[in-house]
Parts: sequence; C-alpha cells; structure tokens
Amino acid sequence: MKKMIALMGAVSLLAFTGCGAENTDNKTEADNKDSDTADNNAQDKASEGDYSFNGKSFVITLYPEIAPITCDNFQKLVEGGFYDGLTFHRIVEGFMAQGGDPVGNGTGGSDENIKGEFASNGVDNRISHQKGVISMARSQNPNSASSQFFICYADCTFLDGDYAAFGEVTEGMEVVDGFLEVPRTFGGDGAISAPTEPVVMDKVEMIDADENGNPRVKVTMR
Repeated sequence: MKKMIALMGAVSLLAFTGCGAENTDNKTEADNKDSDTADNNAQDKASEGDYSFNGKSFVITLYPEIAPITCDNFQKLVEGGFYDGLTFHRIVEGFMAQGGDPVGNGTGGSDENIKGEFASNGVDNRISHQKGVISMARSQNPNSASSQFFICYADCTFLDGDYAAFGEVTEGMEVVDGFLEVPRTFGGDGAISAPTEPVVMDKVEMIDADENGNPRVKVTMR
C-alpha cells in the first residue's frame, strides 16, 4: 500500500515536471519522506560503479497517423540533434523513465510548445499507455509539451486521455529497463527517481521507417 501511495504521488506530479516555461518545482511531498529514509540512505551509500550503457540502443516507432503534431515535433527535434547528450533525469520503478530536458531537472524544454493530442484536450488518441509506450510530459497546461517525454515501465492506462502517447519502443526495451539499475535518490517528485549518475542519450537519430511506413528513431546510450 505504501508503495502504491508513493507511486500515485509521482503520477500526480507528472504534470508539474513536464516541459516548457510553465513548469514548477513541487516540494509538497518532502514531508512524507520519513518512511523511506532507510531506502534513501541505501541509495546514497550505494557503491560507485560504471553504469554506462556502452553504446547500447533502443528503437522507437512513431505513429503520426494518430498523433501527427506530436510526432512531427519529436522528429524535428531529433533531426536537429536536440536530444544528443541529454539525459533521463527521472526514473521511477513500476512507472516510467522521463527525459529530453536540456536543463536536466524537469524544468526545461525546447522553444516551441505544441497542442496536447489527447481526449481531455479534444483529440482522439487511440494509443494506450502500456509498457514501452512513449508519451509527452507537460505542465498543467494541456498545450505545454515541448521536448520532454517519458517511456512507460508498466501499463499506465490511468494516463490515457490526459497525456499524448505517440509511439512505442519496438526494439531494445531491455536497455530502457536497464536504467533501473542505476542508483537513484529522492527527486523533486518526492519519489526515489533521480539518478545519482547521468543516464545519457549519446545519439538520437532517425532511421529507416518500418514496413508500414512509420518513422523510427534510434536512441544510442552513452
């Protein structure tokens, strides 16, 4: 039950750690850390090691017929080299890995915000937030997404209708799962989510489309 409460707290803060100028730091859960102090200390005292991914990669397939605005924005950022060298700054076991922030702490984004392509914002989006699905992070403003995205570690269907899913990891999900091996400490969301060592996207690039013509993105980790 305690784990579920912590997870739901992290979910409620997903909007606050989204993209663009409207982001805010939310520290209201700081007072709830007592029960997890031992876990935090264990994370902080974890022995140092090499957590680099040595060129391991994963592939994301985009679905522009479902989320055209989101896919177009993501593809433009990829083609412009925006994501090269950026990190996954927020990794929550059983929930998701979030990255694509040039600031590196959940408060940054690209220069342009896009319309949120999801039901509560008037857009039909048939992609459900299941394991491996990629979706856009945002602030409370439904049209505030820019560059930050997250990849689901589990079925998170409670996000359906409120976040713009636009593709899925179709190769190399084990690499994304491997992010969980990096020691983490408490992040701004009140959960053990902040990697103590950077989880870096070395190169993010477009590759050949799949057999159905869907664009694909290869993410090579450092």
